[in-house]
Amino acid sequence: MSRRSSGRSTVLLGLLLGLLLSLPLSGPATVGAEGTLGEAGTAARAAGVELQHGRLRLQVTALADDLLRVRIAADGNWPEDASWVVPAQLRAATVSVAAADDERTVGFRTAALEVRIERSSLRLTVSDLNGNVLLADAPELPVELRGAQFTLRKTLPPHEHYFGLGDKTGPLDRRGEAFSNWNTDAYHFEESTDPLYKSIPFFIGSGGPAGSYGVFLDNSWRSSFDFGKRDPGVLAFGADGGPIDYYVIYGPSIKRVVQRYTDLSGRAPLPPLWSLGFQQSRYSYESAAEVRAIAARLRAERLPADVIWLDLAYQDRNRPFTVDAAAFPDLAGLAGELHGAGLRLVAITDLHLARAAGQDYAPYDSGAAGDHFVRRADGSEFVGEVWPGAAVFPDFTRRATRDWWGGLYRDLYAAGVAGFWNDMNEPSVFKLPGGTMPPDVLHRVEEPGFASRLATHAEIHNVYGMQNARATFEGLRRLAPDERPFVMTRASFAGGQRYGATWTGDNSSTWNHLKLSVQMLLNLGLSGFGYSGADVGGYRGVPGAQLLTRWIQIGAFTPLFRAHAEKGTPRREPWLDGPAQTAIRRRAIEERYRLMPYIYALADENARTGAPLMRPVFYEFPAALAATAAYDNSFLLGERLLVAPSPDLESSHAYRIYLPAGQWFDYWSGLPVAAARLAAADGGGHWLAATPSTRQLPVFVRAGAILPKQPLVQSTAEVPRGPLSLEIYPGEDCRGVLYADDGHSLGHLDRDYLRQSVRCSVAEDGLLIEFEPRQGSYRPWWRQIELVVHGWSGPARAALGEQPVVARLVRGARALHLVVADQPGPARFSILRKR
Repeated sequence: MSRRSSGRSTVLLGLLLGLLLSLPLSGPATVGAEGTLGEAGTAARAAGVELQHGRLRLQVTALADDLLRVRIAADGNWPEDASWVVPAQLRAATVSVAAADDERTVGFRTAALEVRIERSSLRLTVSDLNGNVLLADAPELPVELRGAQFTLRKTLPPHEHYFGLGDKTGPLDRRGEAFSNWNTDAYHFEESTDPLYKSIPFFIGSGGPAGSYGVFLDNSWRSSFDFGKRDPGVLAFGADGGPIDYYVIYGPSIKRVVQRYTDLSGRAPLPPLWSLGFQQSRYSYESAAEVRAIAARLRAERLPADVIWLDLAYQDRNRPFTVDAAAFPDLAGLAGELHGAGLRLVAITDLHLARAAGQDYAPYDSGAAGDHFVRRADGSEFVGEVWPGAAVFPDFTRRATRDWWGGLYRDLYAAGVAGFWNDMNEPSVFKLPGGTMPPDVLHRVEEPGFASRLATHAEIHNVYGMQNARATFEGLRRLAPDERPFVMTRASFAGGQRYGATWTGDNSSTWNHLKLSVQMLLNLGLSGFGYSGADVGGYRGVPGAQLLTRWIQIGAFTPLFRAHAEKGTPRREPWLDGPAQTAIRRRAIEERYRLMPYIYALADENARTGAPLMRPVFYEFPAALAATAAYDNSFLLGERLLVAPSPDLESSHAYRIYLPAGQWFDYWSGLPVAAARLAAADGGGHWLAATPSTRQLPVFVRAGAILPKQPLVQSTAEVPRGPLSLEIYPGEDCRGVLYADDGHSLGHLDRDYLRQSVRCSVAEDGLLIEFEPRQGSYRPWWRQIELVVHGWSGPARAALGEQPVVARLVRGARALHLVVADQPGPARFSILRKR
């Protein structure tokens, strides 16, 4: 079988209120009138319209000017209005609308959208106010009902592209593909395997005349999405049961769609800073002595790192929440030693607890006493075989069970384990059809907003892993109310980003899987999961030296950066394959640590707006959509840092890099990309010829970027020595953001942070650099700032206000360096050319 195959309650309330305030709400309005309209009847309803055609009822509500909720009742009766994803306050939000009826249709307008529903068929069309269609029901069979199953069909325009659905395999663009959402332990998944570990029924359509939009199907049952595979002119989605309840989100930019989707589904909290560092793992490090050896080698090799992971081997007989006293006789001592070296421990805690009655296994005994396990229809405990043997499974749809589960972390947390890894939580169950619980296993839904009731596993399966991560996250918050939890979960659902980071599961050590990992991480980011990673080097198999090196180079620019490998495979630590390969890998890891202030500012942006850290090129450059939608390997880290490996990663042949419109700089040299090297491309961009080199990954910076960097450290626990560097690449809309806090507490929620915008503008004889006033009360580690202006030639005279500042020209790099005192702002530097 497969291996992997708070005292802050006011903060949570504040976050919810913040989401509500982000929706432009106003008083209700009525659309339509009671009575018969052709073959359909309409009922008055605030902020939208409700129509009935036979037994079919359609309700479209404007929650905001750019956000619609669509519900369909198949038998004329509305099902329970509850959601594991969207809070009740958001589902009930409204905005004023204006009626837009005519003889053929009933509809309304918001300040951004027009909704029209055909009176005779209930066919729905959503357009922008210029009449450009955003989303329209297919002309034939727009709603198909087969018992509890339903399928919704929309027209599929010829030039539209589709993204999202989380970590699905296949190309970045979903067009021409079809997928199923059913969380699955997909050990040894391939490039065409479906489904995988997570179910995120949200997609983005882009490229049509109305711009970009998103659709979120709020349904936890097994669902399907077909982007023109069966019928090239039809976009179809549906589920095996449950409510017909979906949201239409208008951009018109993809960036805006993602922001509004995370308004609905929630945003990831700011993670601990250490979780953004390099992380070393293996299934399994077998003893405390082996972990100490790994830590010592990382430090001896000067390979920056922050985390070592403990897989199953640290446990007694694979039983969660136990420790093998022979292999790990003093876990607290080990954690303390590592912490002193700037390293943390993250430990696995699978959700299957050994069914060990009478064996002094406290998690099972307390769980059984509290009636915390799921049951079969006959009332008996459901028992399935997993790593500990016969195992039982917590009933995470009960709040009491989640509270009990969270308390199980007390001893490990007290021992100094810094974060936790919820694996196998699809849930994976050995020797059963489908590798999971039978669909008739019963869960007890005891959740605010839901009716207290029994639910089958067919309904709960896809949210089960998310509720596991939720129980872990909330438990850690109670155990340490002022600390940020770190939870990694394999299975999840839409909105699961609120409770844990994720990774792409049991990938393989192949060039194809390295390429696939980029596509999967990009779509995860577009689907709300800003913190995601892929097992660097591949979990299964044996990576060659070149493959592992390239994977480390690319992984250094991804949100989570963890190397991991399967039991029984050769070692995979970065010092393998000889000194030459180690040196290249070291440089890649070091660069991530130098970029940590930039990456951490992106983490702050994600917490506030939902913007992914790792982004498709067209996310920031919409004109590049047609040119880059199928160009799967290039991506952005943040707004203007472009990582551009070859589309054929294994090849040594020359290839073309797409640079969107504007001036670009080579990240490594700091020099502008010469216009003579560029060839015109679609979308106003250019093609740049490149030749792959193992020694260095092609990375570029768009003019107008200001990247904060720091002196090299060996872990985020080490205070950098020297000035903070601001790498300035002059150009249009030139700006950057500084962000800092203590890296671990929740003080940032009480304004104990530093956030500061820095801007530069090009003048006729030089440029101006402006520091805006700081927000927050946090005092940073730096006392000086080094301004590095790239692309500068010739001598310069610089001043802070009227006070001269020494500027040093680095001729080979064509960069100007100024070291000044820290600037809380407001402050203005002028850098002028000497005449």
